[in-house]
Parts: sequence; C-alpha cells; structure tokens
Amino acid sequence: MEQGQGLRPYPDRGLPPFPNGWFRVCDTDQLERGEVKAVHYFGRELVLFRGEDGAARVLDAYCVHLGAHLGVGGVVEGNSIRCPFHAWRYDGSGACIEVPYAKRIPDRAKLHAWQVCERNGAIMVWHHAGGEPPGWEVPVIAEWGSDEWTKPERRHFKVKAHPLEMAENICDPAHFHYVHGTPDIPPTEAESDGHVFRVKQGLTFTTPRGEVEGRVEVECHGLGFGRTRFSGLLETLVVLTGAPVDEEYGETTLRFMIKKLGNEDAERGVIGAFIDEIERQFSQDIPIWENKIHLERPVLCDGDGPIAALRRWSKQFYSEGGG
Repeated sequence: MEQGQGLRPYPDRGLPPFPNGWFRVCDTDQLERGEVKAVHYFGRELVLFRGEDGAARVLDAYCVHLGAHLGVGGVVEGNSIRCPFHAWRYDGSGACIEVPYAKRIPDRAKLHAWQVCERNGAIMVWHHAGGEPPGWEVPVIAEWGSDEWTKPERRHFKVKAHPLEMAENICDPAHFHYVHGTPDIPPTEAESDGHVFRVKQGLTFTTPRGEVEGRVEVECHGLGFGRTRFSGLLETLVVLTGAPVDEEYGETTLRFMIKKLGNEDAERGVIGAFIDEIERQFSQDIPIWENKIHLERPVLCDGDGPIAALRRWSKQFYSEGGG
C-alpha cells in the first residue's frame, strides 16, 4: 500500500488518544457516601470520593507533597479527602486546606480537580486537552427512574480500540449484515448538530411469526455518551457511556431498559434475550476493533453509509496533543 494512505498499526493510529468531552469514570451506585475509589483513565491515576453532602468529586490521585496515592488509604473527612501519608487534606477544588503539622500551607499545594457531572446513574468528568471548560451538558434521560420503564441492567466491556473507531459502527450499515448476520443492510441516514450526531436506521426483527419492521435511532453527545432507541417490536433504550483508559484501551458501559409490558416474567425474558443479542454482536465486533488499523483516507463506496460524515463531525473533539 502506498505511504500516502496513512496505514498506521495500533496504537499509533494517527488520532489523538483522548478526545475532548464528557466521559464516565464510575457508576453512581459504585461510590457510597464517604467512600474513596482509585481509578485510571486518560492514562492518569485519579481518585474519586463522595463527601458528606453526597456530591462526587474527582482529583488527580497523587499528593503534591511526596506523591502518595490518595485513592489507596485516603480518608473522606466532611467534603474533603485526607492523604494517608502525612495527613495533608484536600477539598473538592483540589486545594490543600490543611497540613496538620505546618504553620503555613505551601502556595503550590493544589491538585487538578476534574469537573464532574453525575447524571443518569453515571459519574462523568469533563476532559479537554487544552484545558477549556465544558462546551455542553450531559443530557437528562427522561426514562431513567421512570415507573413506566424497567430498571437498567448493566454490561461492561474493556476493549483495545479507539473511541472513534468504535463509534463508526453506528454509521456502518453493511457490517450489520456481514458481521452480525442481519437479514438485510438497513437504510441509514445521519445528521449532525454541534456536538450531537444522530443516526436513524431501518431494522427488521425476525420473530416466530415472521419479520417485523422496526427502527433504530442513535444520538451521540460527543464520543463519551450516547443513547439508542429501538422501536417496532417493543420499545427499548440503551444508554451508552465510555472513556479511554490509556492510549490503547477504552471502557464501554451499556445500560438496558425496556418499556414495561405489565408482566415481570415477560419483561425479564424480553430484556434478557435483547441483552444476549447485543452482547453477541459486541463480541463479534471486538476482534475486528482490536486488530484493525486506522486509515486516514479509507476507500469508501456508495453503500458504506455516513462514515465520512461522522469522521468530519468527530474532528471537533480533538485538540493538539490530545492528552
């Protein structure tokens, strides 16, 4: 292949590894009041803690004093966290507010604090390589917590893939037929509106009584949050969040809900079958994602769907350096 094609093996994909936007670092039910948790995202060690006021806070993990990890032995006090090494205490803004054995707190005693949005059952942080503030808000999912919808069921995946290459699947109608075995290649249309990208597809459900026509509507808010609605056979909602772990791996969490049928046994059966199918398709995608390369100028054809449109839209989420 000629060099101009930009064939790049993983992890050098020609894409900054960490897009700008909102990304999930923990689920709400995984961080109790007064709890401390160490996590690793964007190639960095972070510490999460939930204060007495119930608010989640996220800081860079290493104490500026002598480098102790606040997520390993750190203790929540009020709405702050105390270092396990020399008891320096930091508030949610990252400022050191107490050094118990010093008369004066050093001026540079401050950690980077991540802006947090806790919504739709997820703790999300804003990442921007250039340090700019959030450019949009995480949308509220109206169905979340509604009595008309089942409680979310969660599935979690860690994949050696770039967020953009995983996102391209929603704009790739042909792969649904050739990878996942759908009966046809669904018609696909897409549109972008600022940080939002929407995709609509026809869908054919195969049932014991024959085929049923349906529809899939995907709405992406940046590369870290999305929702997918299935209609036709039944109303189903999948809320998707993700985050890059490092330059190679990313995490994706899917939360599944269906509109209640009035029969709990039937609901369990339906959502179980639906989750099984999504997991089957996801498992078929993983070896492709983990072994493909990124082509800066792919050779696309007229049946490929709006892949090029999604790539153009995604460029807004990258800053120079991408770290």
